[in-house]
Amino acid sequence: MVTLDWIVIGLFFLILIGIIVWVLKQKQDNSADYFLGGRDATWLAIGASIFASNIGSEHLIGLAGAGASSGMAMAHWEIQGWMILILGWVFVPFYSRSMVYTMPEFLERRYNPQSRTILSVISLVSYVLTKVAVTVYAGGLVFQQVFGIKELWGIDFFWIAAVGLVLITAIYTVIGGMRSVLYTSVLQTPILLLGSLIILVLGLRELGGWDEMIRITGAVPVNDYGNTMTDLIRNNKDPHFPWLGALTGSAIIGFWYWCTDQFIVQRVLSGKSQREARRGSIFGAYLKLLPVFLFLIPGMIAFAIHQKSIGAGGEAFLPMLANGNVNADAAFPTLVTKLLPVGVKGLVVCGILAALMSSLASLFNSSASLFTIDFYKRFKPKTSEKKLVVIGQIATAVIVLLGILWIPIMRSIGNVLYAYLQDVQSVLAPGIAATFLLGITWKKATAQGGMWGLITGLVIGLTRLGANIFYSNVSNATESVFKNVFYDTNWLFFCGWMFLFCILVVVGVSLFTKAPSPEKIQGLVFGTATARQRAETRASWNHWDIIHTVIILGITIAFYIYFW
Repeated sequence: MVTLDWIVIGLFFLILIGIIVWVLKQKQDNSADYFLGGRDATWLAIGASIFASNIGSEHLIGLAGAGASSGMAMAHWEIQGWMILILGWVFVPFYSRSMVYTMPEFLERRYNPQSRTILSVISLVSYVLTKVAVTVYAGGLVFQQVFGIKELWGIDFFWIAAVGLVLITAIYTVIGGMRSVLYTSVLQTPILLLGSLIILVLGLRELGGWDEMIRITGAVPVNDYGNTMTDLIRNNKDPHFPWLGALTGSAIIGFWYWCTDQFIVQRVLSGKSQREARRGSIFGAYLKLLPVFLFLIPGMIAFAIHQKSIGAGGEAFLPMLANGNVNADAAFPTLVTKLLPVGVKGLVVCGILAALMSSLASLFNSSASLFTIDFYKRFKPKTSEKKLVVIGQIATAVIVLLGILWIPIMRSIGNVLYAYLQDVQSVLAPGIAATFLLGITWKKATAQGGMWGLITGLVIGLTRLGANIFYSNVSNATESVFKNVFYDTNWLFFCGWMFLFCILVVVGVSLFTKAPSPEKIQGLVFGTATARQRAETRASWNHWDIIHTVIILGITIAFYIYFW
């Protein structure tokens, strides 16, 4: 990092401050203004915010590291623009009609207050223990690697970078609310895209082109069944990514994340109309096609450069771990430090900052919304709108503090960071996904059915996580049915079976309990919308929305065919 790089970073912050000052001048007198930006966001802001919120440090470290270690395997989770289309085409009308602020609030409308409480607790705990802490932890690692600073003022630079990142992001999120998240994303998204694109181009140039990457990585086996790093569809006996498990597991996790998670859906709830919300989803789906090329493939490029250099008798490109293996998680930061020229490095660092800050800002705002609307307002319904905004700001600050306090624990398991994230999501998603899916598609799904579907998912998920922790730290554990089911079963197959079991629980309980009245579920389930609601939804799209949807699906299919 030289003077020019620091000047570029300084300009980025000046523009960011200008946007925040503009946001602060906007009226934010009530909770709708603060948590949903007044529900007047356009498709551009919604789509940019969906993408920028999704791209965090787990992509900069985890996804690039996955590319460097296992090749195309994780692409199933990233080439999921078609899942955001489900949000736009299927869920937006239901969420729009319900006029809710949060996903737990929607479950209360569809099922009962108990379902709302259960989902609120699951969401808040998972945000603090995974998303907030992991994003901050990995962010500290990125900047420690990029800046090459071990200590500053006698303090581990990891902590300076991590805490500084949190505080800067928290300040503008606490003050500006959802508007600051949306409109800073409009700045951060193009910078992130440009910076990552530069990495991709310079990496391919350094390596010798796309064909050279395919040649080198295509010769590296990843299992005993003939699959290589370039194979997206792998043998069903593959211990980590069997093709059937990968397709079903990634679809279930993707459905939960893109269609039901407050973290993402809150961006859509801020839309001024169904048309803007749907088109924002379509724009976000276009952008979501990019991470495979911007993060995973650069990881494969870094690995290929490393292999080529070692093969020619040169120095290792990637740093090595103490056990002699390549440090795959250092792939993206290493490309930044070794390939980028002066000035451009500053731009890419701005892109990294953009990814981290936008992801954190979305986490803070979504968490504050969940606490304020789903807990505080429920117990004190007469609270004034201005006080709700203050409570939201305080909740954000508390969540920031809890996230920081959890970092030491996350740091202790840093070598399995991405696996930890995916494992948590694979057991978090099935129960929630099953409850939402049946909630909008089946009129006879009852309050008790939805509630027990969530409880079942929570209990099974905690049991699976507990088994992972126990058996991972106990050698020579006795073989048993419990161990075979909750520990030895491939995590993707477990996710699929868990989803099916939760669906059976919702259906089974619903068949033996009283069906909801038509008035309670009107507009919340397929086939219950009024003529006016159907007309409003039909008027919100035209042939251009269909054309763009077909293009996104076509690109997704083409990607699967190419890397089959």
